[in-house]
Amino acid sequence: MEDVYRSTLPNGLTVLIQESHSAPVATFWVWYRVGSRNEPPGRTGVSHWVEHMLFKGTPTHPAGALTRLVERLGGRWNAFTWKDYTAYFEILPAEHLEVAIRLEADRMINTRFEPEVVASERTVIISEREGQENFPVYHLREEVDALAFKTHPYRQPVIGWKSDLWAISRDDLEQHYRTYYHPSNAVAIAIGDLETSHIAAAIDDAFGGIPAGGSIPGVRSVEPEQEGERRVVLRRPGGGAAYLQMAFHVPAAGHPDLPALMVLDGVLSGFQGVLPFDGGGGGRSSRLYRGLVDRGLAAEVGSGVTPSIDPTLLRIGATVRSGVEVAAVEAALNAEVARLHDAPVTSDELARVKRQAQAQFVYLRDGVFRRAMALGAFAVVDRPQTLYALAEGIERTTAEDVMRVARTCLTDRRRTVGWYLPEGSRQQEGTPS
Repeated sequence: MEDVYRSTLPNGLTVLIQESHSAPVATFWVWYRVGSRNEPPGRTGVSHWVEHMLFKGTPTHPAGALTRLVERLGGRWNAFTWKDYTAYFEILPAEHLEVAIRLEADRMINTRFEPEVVASERTVIISEREGQENFPVYHLREEVDALAFKTHPYRQPVIGWKSDLWAISRDDLEQHYRTYYHPSNAVAIAIGDLETSHIAAAIDDAFGGIPAGGSIPGVRSVEPEQEGERRVVLRRPGGGAAYLQMAFHVPAAGHPDLPALMVLDGVLSGFQGVLPFDGGGGGRSSRLYRGLVDRGLAAEVGSGVTPSIDPTLLRIGATVRSGVEVAAVEAALNAEVARLHDAPVTSDELARVKRQAQAQFVYLRDGVFRRAMALGAFAVVDRPQTLYALAEGIERTTAEDVMRVARTCLTDRRRTVGWYLPEGSRQQEGTPS
């Protein structure tokens, strides 16, 4: 963090700036501390819907003009919503960065919620959800999340339940926007071929006059400790493969075991990185690949964990190979978890995961986009320093640390298991022997 400029404006906006002069480009991000974690029952999906509305224009910048302006300057922009945050970004030739800063300041306070646009966007978002419903693993993940969390809003899908998407009103959207979209609930990040003092002044000029905003409603739900395995079997029409997902409760991003947890995940399926949505299938040398794919049990297998504000889940997922029983795949996964309990990982495995992690952290510094994305995510879920402390913590992680975290987190009582079985398949419901 020694080369990251940090400040807080009087209205509470956190500002992070980093110079990177390897190419004449720059990126500007605004992260809001709001996601599906902050949604009450009956209004799930409202954060993602508000994200869509920020592209619908302001009195100063009508809807179509926003995109045309960014593209005319040779840039691109987009946004995404997750459980803990909503993030907006532009990547531009560095000389136009101030345009992005002014656009984001305008959107923070002046976004329109025209009734006819809200109605049109309802159709878009429901179609987006229905598109995801075409994939069996999406249904299975929803079922596993809703079962793994009893009270915490992490159980809710980011896009929202369809019944809520039909019911959310224009006033619900604007109220959510007015509650969470203000400087004291946001982090602004600029990285690229820039002069720190100049961009700091531009951010102050654009955002400094925006009121700080009111207090943010706290997330009061605390997930009780899971005291026994939970299971769900989902059957849906259509052919295709069977799928298996496991989820284990693990600590939040601010916990000192995060580095060891990331190494453990790397041993299972290869170190995937630290960015939001990193994770999935790993390298051929990983334990899950060798234990399931190489043995002909699974067509794909992987694991992942996304550092989060509150305790979250480490996930393992497998696509069952045709002709193989799901129970056999689950037994193989359980055997790999048991190996982590029973003996320290080998020195070669530990060294390989650390090399993979080191390569990912080097890659973060190779471009402005990924660096800003990682810095912003950690600034929201814990603090920006956690990103750099994680790299150091991974280097210090020992085989004994990995085994201790496995024995603590990857236990039967903290596990939720989900099976997806296509209707008409010969797969039998049950548990591995």
